[in-house]
Amino acid sequence: MVATSFILFLLGFVFVGMLASRGKQNTSSDYLLASRDIHPVFAALAGIATNASGFMFIGLIGETYTKGLSSIWIMIGWIVGDYIMWHSGIHQALRKKSEETNTETIGGFISHGLKNKRLVSASIAIITVIFLGTYAAAQLKAGSKALHVIFGWHDYAGAIIGAIIVTIYCFAGGIRASIWTNVAQSFVMMLSMGIIMTTALIACGGFGGLWETLRQIDPSLLSFNPTDSTTAFIFFVLGWLAAGMGVVGQPHIMVCVMTVRSEKDIAATRTIYFIWYVLFTASAIMVGLCARALLPMTAGFDAELALPVIAQKLLPDVLIGFTLAGLFAATMSTADSQILSCSAAITQDLVPKWSRSVKALKASTLTVSSVVLIIALLGNSVFTMVVFSWSVLAASIGPLVILRCLGAPLTGPIAMATSMTGLVTVILWRSVLQWSGNVYEVLPGMVASFVVYEICRRIFQITHDIAEKSANASQGLSANRA
Repeated sequence: MVATSFILFLLGFVFVGMLASRGKQNTSSDYLLASRDIHPVFAALAGIATNASGFMFIGLIGETYTKGLSSIWIMIGWIVGDYIMWHSGIHQALRKKSEETNTETIGGFISHGLKNKRLVSASIAIITVIFLGTYAAAQLKAGSKALHVIFGWHDYAGAIIGAIIVTIYCFAGGIRASIWTNVAQSFVMMLSMGIIMTTALIACGGFGGLWETLRQIDPSLLSFNPTDSTTAFIFFVLGWLAAGMGVVGQPHIMVCVMTVRSEKDIAATRTIYFIWYVLFTASAIMVGLCARALLPMTAGFDAELALPVIAQKLLPDVLIGFTLAGLFAATMSTADSQILSCSAAITQDLVPKWSRSVKALKASTLTVSSVVLIIALLGNSVFTMVVFSWSVLAASIGPLVILRCLGAPLTGPIAMATSMTGLVTVILWRSVLQWSGNVYEVLPGMVASFVVYEICRRIFQITHDIAEKSANASQGLSANRA
């Protein structure tokens, strides 16, 4: 019964994707942006399904299981940062300006009109393919972990199944099919998370029983403070606030904004997006806390498997299948958008001669899906893969999106310096200095990017002024001689 209900829901997603493909147009614009005519409700639900991914079902629940209530600050910072960006006018500007410039990718939007356009767009495309591809692999890995627990299948089975399903409907209908399936998946995700949360709370004896059990296990699980010092706490929250602001550097999420039928619909899209986002996040954290109360932390237990384990323990077979479908839906709703964004980066920005070829786009989708699957088979921690990929994209692409949307002066060399600074800072902060446990690397990455931008802009302005004065002086000297 578990397998039957699970498979039926997966087939339902494929059916929705294939149904959406009936309305497609055989153009690159429709394949990548659904001809920019998506209803704001669909765009909002697709955006939140893409954002609230396997990270919520696997990574966040696992983090909450391990650290307790203090994990809430990760999402408070993340959601507030995201909210700030939605209210900054960035999303409206991206929707409007991307259509005015006829650009279909984030890389194309950033590089439009720059003298070194090809170099900038190609660099952003490479960053997108590498790190967004890794992000997509984390989603497939999340699905694999769940199937391994429920069915005892090999840990590569879920990744292969997810990759095949995503490829089928993306290949058939592009972003339009992706958005339609994301809408269906968002409802399954919310309902399945709600079911497991309610059932787990009842099993814990309600909120009072949950709190008492957690207190007996470890009182620190009920502490809101993830650190021992106030200063460290402030920087911890600021790091995750920056992570939320870094949403503007995530091509797979911002593409949903570019598909909305008008910039006037952004406000409605934002409202639906955040209502769904807050409810889903709160449910995921509660499930993580309930899992810690109900599942003992034993040697070798993988905290990222808490949700499927607790579902297996508490739910009847048909609802286990439904919950598993919700988890799998979360992974696919993110992976499909990411695979399409990588495909777009390759054909539109890296090899622009393929930009108008739908066949090239589909071939790129197949190729990216294959590479993502390989990464998923080799990867391990979903939480680590997601947060690192997110931080690189946020710090290397996010500042450039903000600058372009605000109309700030930008040249090719300055764009390259800004982007590379974010990339290098994130890698140094996490891998060399290993300070990510104190401050999430998006904050220093984005700050460093903007600092380098301002320094380069001032140097460029000074150099330009000197050259202009020199030219004027030369003209004046020539006039005097005449």
